[in-house]
Amino acid sequence: MPLDFNQQIIDEFRARHGRLSGPFEGARLLLLTTTGAHTGARHTTPVGYLPDGDGRVLVIASAGGSPRHPDWYRNLLAHPRVTVESGVFTYEAEAVVLRDAERDEAFTRAVEADPGWAAYQAKTDRVIPVVALHEIAKAGPPEVNAASPGEAIRLIHDVFRRELALIRAELDDGSGSALGAQLRINCLTLCQGLHNHHQGEDSALFPHLAARYPGFAAVRERLGREHERIAETVEALRRALSTREPAAARTEVIRLTEELEAHLSYEEEQLLPLLDAPADGTSPRHSDSPLRSDSPLRSDS
Repeated sequence: MPLDFNQQIIDEFRARHGRLSGPFEGARLLLLTTTGAHTGARHTTPVGYLPDGDGRVLVIASAGGSPRHPDWYRNLLAHPRVTVESGVFTYEAEAVVLRDAERDEAFTRAVEADPGWAAYQAKTDRVIPVVALHEIAKAGPPEVNAASPGEAIRLIHDVFRRELALIRAELDDGSGSALGAQLRINCLTLCQGLHNHHQGEDSALFPHLAARYPGFAAVRERLGREHERIAETVEALRRALSTREPAAARTEVIRLTEELEAHLSYEEEQLLPLLDAPADGTSPRHSDSPLRSDSPLRSDS
């Protein structure tokens, strides 16, 4: 992509927390910042990604089928430590180039999800690389690109809403009756992300709010029941995925979407005023929040 066009995407991506308009609306994109192989300068590039479970995502060095590898790929070969921006989260990652059968399996999944990758490979004699980005674990809560705890929880909720919308579209657009491997991974990554998010709320956020606001007890009880019901729906989705039944999976994704939207809306109504309530007359500080939540893209945190 031309540099000025790239910068427009980067600016919109950051301003709208990962949401893009135009040809990239609804696409799975992240911002990848690498260190120049020769200059040592930092360079940020928008790239498409695939969820891959196990705390990693995959990026593909297609360069639109160019005969040369993209600059960002040559950079990470020299300096494998990179920075990833998902729109909501920013984290450091280690880039690992997939080799041989592992690369071929991942690329096959990518083509299954989007045949455009095959068109790029057909345009070039080079084998298009697939790179796994492994998040580097660090102590403390993740870095959320938000100005307050309330905004952070809303943005994290929006990640789940967007991912569910993408999965529903992928199920509806799938050809034939097969439930593709990449689509199954997308669903399972979402399931794990929801589990981690609710576990973090139950173990840290809700006890903190209950101690600070005695009236929160009834809200906490309802949210806990909803977490249990959503977990049951997630398990039903897992079963449908394991049997590779597209109709059953679609039914459970629709049910999960409806249950989760109602839950998230109620939680935002109840939690956001408490999370952003000034303490001692001062403005709320995001770093003071016990929030420890994970997006579907970071399922092992």
